[in-house]
Amino acid sequence: MRTSLLRLTLLFALLGVSGGAQAPQTLPYDHIHLAAADPDKAFEWYVTNLSGQPGENAGRMIFEPFTGHKPLPVQLMFIKAPAAPPSAGGVIDSLGFSVADVAAKVKALETAGAKVVEPVREGAGPWKRAIVVDPFGITIELVEDRSALGFHHIALRVGDPEATTRWFLSTFGGERVKPGDRVDGVRYGRTYLLVLKGESAAPSQGRAIDHLGFGPPSMDATAADLRSKSAKITNEPAAKPNQFGHRTAYVEAPGGVRIELVEHTECSWGKAPN
Repeated sequence: MRTSLLRLTLLFALLGVSGGAQAPQTLPYDHIHLAAADPDKAFEWYVTNLSGQPGENAGRMIFEPFTGHKPLPVQLMFIKAPAAPPSAGGVIDSLGFSVADVAAKVKALETAGAKVVEPVREGAGPWKRAIVVDPFGITIELVEDRSALGFHHIALRVGDPEATTRWFLSTFGGERVKPGDRVDGVRYGRTYLLVLKGESAAPSQGRAIDHLGFGPPSMDATAADLRSKSAKITNEPAAKPNQFGHRTAYVEAPGGVRIELVEHTECSWGKAPN
């Protein structure tokens, strides 16, 4: 009997089960929604200077090709907002891009109208890095992570990084990472969500980085799971797909991080095989 119990305990350990609930299923990371006074100009700036490519619909951009199979590439989406405050000062602080040569990219972006906030630094984490602000008020962190070139991460600034990190792990799954001694984070596929310490950051809605997006395979199942965890659903799942073939809902994470859920139901990308 004791031998059988030991074997069962070892099996649970191998499966990642610890006498209770399993870790939540990781939801695919889907998009980031940006606001700019001239979204067409912003779109072209990212095409020209950060190698963006047209995405699924007009105003959407990807940084790796769509292969026709899942996982879908992460998209940037641009909307018109004449008076959106900059991302700095908001809970969604910045976007991160990995480039082959940070110093060269900083010079190129400065020539293209970006403002350098922090010049190239080494030794403050696992990657050489620099920070600029694009002409539309979006803070961009450039890193030299040659293993993952292209769109790389989103950085949050919250009062309690540990609690926020646990919230994302519990709500959307993912892999906990710590790429630097001062940085907590969660990885969703190729995308890092970095959680930094920052007091009094404003909610993201209405700022230059308005919200994050996850792509649940089943909106109804995900909404039910969120309700069971007492997550704050600010807009219930739409009954029908929108004009793009997506069902959407909105959730609010701690600190005022606005999150859109997008189920790709009737669009070609959503029907792509795994």
